[in-house]
Amino acid sequence: MAERAVNELMEGAMEKIRSMVDSDTVVGTPITTLDGTTLIPVSRVSFGFASGGSDKQDSPSKPGIWGGGGAAVKVEPVGFLLGKDGGARMLSIQPPAFSPADRLIDMAPELLDKLEGYVDKYGKRKG
Repeated sequence: MAERAVNELMEGAMEKIRSMVDSDTVVGTPITTLDGTTLIPVSRVSFGFASGGSDKQDSPSKPGIWGGGGAAVKVEPVGFLLGKDGGARMLSIQPPAFSPADRLIDMAPELLDKLEGYVDKYGKRKG
């Protein structure tokens, strides 16, 4: 009996987390501006939950089932995906990177876009 109550408690906590954390929480609804730019909000989501219980019995005539649970969800805005003229880039709203490796990782999408443009521009001249 106690096991069933604890399972129901855990299922209830997980159902609440599912309702709070879905794909729309991580990647938001696209917003299109008047100039044709599409902005898509992006967030980082962290969550955790715990639950437990016991079937402590004070006396044979007074059985007791004790349980508790909790859940936490943290939604942190990361930035926006900007789409315009067939290209896309990430506009971060996070604090700037501290190390050169972090900066390189942050700049990678923009560098790849520039490299692709360079290859397209000069590849067509030779072909």
